[in-house]
Amino acid sequence: MPRFPTKQATDSVSELSEDMGINSEQMMVRDARRFYRHLGPRGQVALSQSPLTLFIAIVVVSAPWAWPGLLENAFFVATIAFHAAIFLACFLVPWERLRPNLWLVIPLLDLFALFLTRTASLNVIPGLALLVMFPVIWLSASGLHARTSIVISIVGPLVISLPALVQHLPNPTPSDITSLLVLPLMMLAISLAIHFASANIRLHQKRIEQKDKRLGELLAESRDRERLLNAILDTVDVGIVALGPDGTTLLTNTKQESFNKAAATQAGGSVADEPRQLLFSQDRHSPLPAEKRPLRRAANGENFANYLVWMGQGPGQRAFFTASRGMDPEADDGFGGAVVVYSDVTDVIEALTAKEELVSNVSHEFGSPLTSILGNLDLVLSNPEGIGPAALDRLEVAQRNAERLRALVSDLLLSASAVLNVRPRQTDLAGLIHNSVGSAQAQADAANVQLVTDVPVPLWASADPLRMAQALDNVVSNAIKYSPNGGVVTVSAATKGDRVQVQVKDTGMGLNPDDAAKIFTRFYRSGAARKAAIPGAGLGLSITKTILERHGGSITCDSTPGKGSTFTLTLPVSTATAET
Repeated sequence: MPRFPTKQATDSVSELSEDMGINSEQMMVRDARRFYRHLGPRGQVALSQSPLTLFIAIVVVSAPWAWPGLLENAFFVATIAFHAAIFLACFLVPWERLRPNLWLVIPLLDLFALFLTRTASLNVIPGLALLVMFPVIWLSASGLHARTSIVISIVGPLVISLPALVQHLPNPTPSDITSLLVLPLMMLAISLAIHFASANIRLHQKRIEQKDKRLGELLAESRDRERLLNAILDTVDVGIVALGPDGTTLLTNTKQESFNKAAATQAGGSVADEPRQLLFSQDRHSPLPAEKRPLRRAANGENFANYLVWMGQGPGQRAFFTASRGMDPEADDGFGGAVVVYSDVTDVIEALTAKEELVSNVSHEFGSPLTSILGNLDLVLSNPEGIGPAALDRLEVAQRNAERLRALVSDLLLSASAVLNVRPRQTDLAGLIHNSVGSAQAQADAANVQLVTDVPVPLWASADPLRMAQALDNVVSNAIKYSPNGGVVTVSAATKGDRVQVQVKDTGMGLNPDDAAKIFTRFYRSGAARKAAIPGAGLGLSITKTILERHGGSITCDSTPGKGSTFTLTLPVSTATAET
């Protein structure tokens, strides 16, 4: 399964790398340092001595043509041999076994050797004293205490310049005096420049080391977060697929891989190849078109939730709710990748189906006996002769309760129905509202509730008269029922743009926010209603919500405990927007 570190840690590493300014030039410097360390102490000392030795060798090779007779000077030849011995000592002395920085004796010997060589060639090669810069540079860059190296950088060149001055005593020339001062000052300037540059380099190196340490910590943190993320992805009970900005799959967790295997075709396609997977729509038989498949929709930049698809065939077919959210909504091209989640809801779907079938079967079985009971009660009550008053009262009670039971069975059947047929047409809602209020007047009078209407005539909307009458009866009846011990129920309506709004407002007991959010759920009844022993099955508002949604409308509830509730029913004005 593909893995990737968390975005936060990756961004931190990238920003730190850019802040460090790591470029090819610095990489070359690092490679040079690695090469220098690889040489070992002897190689390092010899490499530092090489520039001076090379110049001395050039002087020796050039001497027969440039300075005839110089090599016949035994003193000069001895100094050359001394230089050669110093260079050989760089290789032969076991510096790695000696105390640290003991190799600094080499540049000090170089100063002495240059003094001898300068003295031996004083009148032949006056400029040979400039070679003193090599041991001065070496000492200044060696890490030796700054004050000590600066003193040596002044004293060494000064001593080397003295023979020229001594040779012309007691009458030195201005040139001798100038040389005595200029060379030490020049070496002092070189030494100071090297010290300043070395300090800056050490400071920069320290910063790089600190940032290298921080970079290592961030990389370790990134790996830890990656392991944690992968552990979480493999633990959750949902399938997860992450798509990149180009629509390719970046990550698939273990659970989703098992889902993909169940949906893979038998034609040898990849289990992650969605176009070749067995995906079906809600009817479990119609193959999903390519543009309706979850990953394709997510790659097209769609955000969706609770999108039901069926995967696989036969007994192993499973139902999934899928959802998609973009990973980077602020991406320049509008799509920065997406995460698609697959939740197996097969057991839930099957349980709901079984429940609806049970309710439908039980309700149907209740229907026939109830019809027979009500029919016989109607026959008896239509001819009450010979029936005493007490028996007549009991029969009427039985009839009322049988009617209530039939209404409950009707609601159960309607609630269990997968399809509620709605046939909207241009309807005057004002007439429906007045009929509903008139029918509820007896209930309102019994509960001492005042009914008030504020409805313009006519009030046209796209509605199924039968279903909307049922919805209005449910809402008005509820408003009266939950306004015990008096109160006012106000029914108002108005056209707002392409929508018609009907409001039913009561001054009853009201609902708390939790109850208001669940009031349209089937069989749900608030705790206050149960405590007050208000009769009901919790189906009326659920059915009303279904009716409004089938019309292409909606119903909402705004309620305050102790102050009442306001139900707002919204319908389209035009039939073109209604759902049939």
